[in-house]
Parts: sequence; C-alpha cells; structure tokens
Amino acid sequence: MPQDTTNKPERLAKRIASAGLCSRREAERWIEAGRVDVNSELITTPAFTVTEADIVCVDGKTLPSKAPAAQIFMFHKPAGYICSTFDPEGRPTVFDILPNNLPRVMLVGRLDFNTEGLLLLTTDGDLAQKLMHPNSGLKRTYKVRVLGTPRKDQLEKLRKGVTVDGVRYRPMEITSGESKREGANQWLNITLTEGKNREIRKATEHVGLQVNRLIRTSYGPFKLMDLPRQAVVQVPFRQVQKLIEELNG
Repeated sequence: MPQDTTNKPERLAKRIASAGLCSRREAERWIEAGRVDVNSELITTPAFTVTEADIVCVDGKTLPSKAPAAQIFMFHKPAGYICSTFDPEGRPTVFDILPNNLPRVMLVGRLDFNTEGLLLLTTDGDLAQKLMHPNSGLKRTYKVRVLGTPRKDQLEKLRKGVTVDGVRYRPMEITSGESKREGANQWLNITLTEGKNREIRKATEHVGLQVNRLIRTSYGPFKLMDLPRQAVVQVPFRQVQKLIEELNG
C-alpha cells in the first residue's frame, strides 16, 4: 500500500526550490528577506518546516501543493558565454542563447567563460544542489588540450591531488586523449569527482601545464556525445527518476 506523504514535513526552502523557482540557498535568502508566507503567516526563518497540506506563497503567488516532476536538460555550451543570468561586464550569458520554449531552469554547476561542452539544466533547485554536491559521487570528465608534452611527474602530481593557494583539489583521473597530439599540443582526458571553481585550469597551471582548450564531455551518466553546439535535449523522464532514486539512496 503506498505510503501517505501528505503530512511528511520538509524544510520550507526545499519546498520552494523543488517548485523550480530557485536554488535552496536562494530560497533561504528569500525567506529571510520576508518574501515568503505560509498559510497567510509571514515566515522569516529558513528552519521552518511545511507539509503538502500547507499553502506557501512567494511574493504573493501560491506554490502548487505538489511540485511538478523534475526535468533535466543537456545543453552544449559554446565558448564565449557566462554561466549566469546576468553579467555586470556585459558579456553574453548562456541564457541569451537558450531556446525560448524551455521552462524556467537552473544551472547545475557552471562552466568558465572559455570552457565548452556539457552543461546540465534542471527545473528543480533541490535536485540541482544534489547533482552538484561532492557526496553525489557524480564524475565530470573533460577533454583538455595542453601546450607541449606533459611530463610524467606533472601528471602524477595531479593524480595524487594538489593544494593551490590553500585550496585542496582531489586526485584526478588522467588518460591520453583519443587524438594524442595536435601540432604543439597534447590532448588529455581528465575526470574530477568534485568540480571546484576553475579546478582543472588552476591545478594544471600549478604543476606547470598550460590549458588552451577545455571541453566537458560528461557529467555523471549524462554524455555530450555528438550534441551540436547550442543544442538542448531533454533527458527522458525515466532516466531522471532513476537518478533521483539513486541520489536519495
């Protein structure tokens, strides 16, 4: 017999994030700013919990009693775009080139301005946080073009993990790329288990390597394959549900 989850409590910020409005952290800021009320009562603490029976309003608009099913989209980001909704320097963002018919989506992590490849988008802010968290165990693989021929000692340092400016980067999995050389350049495949800000560029520079092209080819079970630049494809519902079940463990 199915379990009744109507009265199962959950954090208010999680409820808002699951509705696809924003990330959980952003929802916490909205609550503290006095933008959220529950059952017509203003709530200003993120520690507040709700059930499906509670009526939650953000900026006066009521959330659905049941969050819509999470959706995930794969996007082939070209170089030259910022992973943000707005850039104070006026540079183009990925939202400038996403199709107009997409639902409201959030980025699952970010790719640097000059980094290309697979970028995940989701309608569920809570799911986005789980996909990005190191505890998810989701690996990110990149094709990395470096200038010259990497020495064994340089690669070995990366495989053991390095510390740069007080930031510890976990050990990386590194293999030779499918096209070993390209002029004066060498291709490598590098797999991360975390994905900190500019991790590959900072770690490789630390050991004396110069990256001149970076392409993310996979994120967990999702593969870039031959998806054209700027193209978006929706992940099948069953695959999304299976992933959510795995993440919830």
